Amino acid sequence: MERMEWKRLLSPRRAREHAGQSRTTDLRSEFEKDYHRIIGSASFRRLQDKTQVFPLDRSDFIRTRLTHSLEVASLGKSLGQNIGENILKEGKDPGFTPRMREDISHILECAGLIHDIGNPPFGHFGELAIREWFVRNLPKLTFCGQRVEEMLDEQMKEDFFHFEGNAQALRLVTKLHYLVDEHGMNLTYALLGTIVKYPVPSTGIDPESGDIRNRKMGYYRADEETFRKITEATGTGDRRHPLAFILEAADDLAYKTADIEDAFVKGFITYSALERELKTLGEDSAGCAFHPLEKLRQLYERGMSKSVDNPESYAVKNWIVRAQGFLISCATYGFTSNYDAIMEGSFGKDLFYGTYGEKLMELLGDMAYRYVFSSRAIYKMELTESAILDFLMDRLVRAVLYYDTDVHQDAIDSRVVSFISDNYKNAYRLQAEGRSEAERLYLRLLLVTDYVCGMTDSYAKRLYQEMNGII
Repeated sequence: MERMEWKRLLSPRRAREHAGQSRTTDLRSEFEKDYHRIIGSASFRRLQDKTQVFPLDRSDFIRTRLTHSLEVASLGKSLGQNIGENILKEGKDPGFTPRMREDISHILECAGLIHDIGNPPFGHFGELAIREWFVRNLPKLTFCGQRVEEMLDEQMKEDFFHFEGNAQALRLVTKLHYLVDEHGMNLTYALLGTIVKYPVPSTGIDPESGDIRNRKMGYYRADEETFRKITEATGTGDRRHPLAFILEAADDLAYKTADIEDAFVKGFITYSALERELKTLGEDSAGCAFHPLEKLRQLYERGMSKSVDNPESYAVKNWIVRAQGFLISCATYGFTSNYDAIMEGSFGKDLFYGTYGEKLMELLGDMAYRYVFSSRAIYKMELTESAILDFLMDRLVRAVLYYDTDVHQDAIDSRVVSFISDNYKNAYRLQAEGRSEAERLYLRLLLVTDYVCGMTDSYAKRLYQEMNGII
């Protein structure tokens, strides 16, 4: 396949173009305009009450989806500047200009802000709970005496069995955020291409292939036309947009370092535990300027010499900042050293693969799993979250099955449907027009996941309590 070109990849076009707009009054680039659309949206504001790791946490230090997204935006912008500068300096691409370097930074900043905007309440466990609800319950559902599973085609079913926050983010910003019309936030195609981490449908998932692009699904069957428009405008086809690699690196870097810091503050991980874990890296980083264990110990000594109240806390928090700087340089090297493969669409790994930072990133992720995600405290929280989401899914799916059909809805179901935002119902009606009964049923099930994903943690909890008469 031919090499992707930056001029096309950085497409400033939108689904709805503004006709006859004066260019002299607004000096912002199209990508800077995207930033303001996102910042002003209710969907972005809701991220302040969505979990990153610790659900319904009362501490004001612990990260939310909003603070995580701001961190990813900041890291993405830095990576974009570094990588753009490197492409220019090394002359890797004769068509690459200084203006493109600026555009890349703006696009990645915006992409960082919206990369998690489609995630349901209660963090990644929320995604898992919704997937598992469909695996358990879709085979039992019936509609007018027919089994729902038999009415839906393969891709429709797989969409629910592999429910994914990434696909939901694309759906939300292109359809559900009903600002002016059916185009959602009407963001640029370059930005939309960047947030599609997995350019495959639910039927194209193949985690065994070793290729990062088809590890999960990137878009629902309902949004296939949107996906095609993005790939046509940017010239990516079924390949990953090069900026998606950078966005993913910024996301991984942000949450893997932040999870350790939050876990330290919450008492899940101690200074001595981090020191012990870093010892396992050994001397593999010989020849590298950053030695994780050595740097942690140096910072502890510095904290002691400064007589800070808590030298362990001083060391861990400062070490996180140093580690991030080191990992930014690793991801920059990962992109520039694999530049040709990325631009051809043949690179199937993440940007830390083969760099000095690869083992450190793996260790940080593994530590978060062992010390935090598999702890009794988190398991207890997840049981609560599971009860809330299972109940809401049960009630909402039952309520929408016969919504917008000739079958009479009972009083409770019609009241439950009335809770769903008009934005989501408008999007459903636009997509359902002229569709078959099976397609309309599929879209009504998506209406449920649209509504649930739009909920904040505390709204989901409050709705559960209200519907169960817990005042």
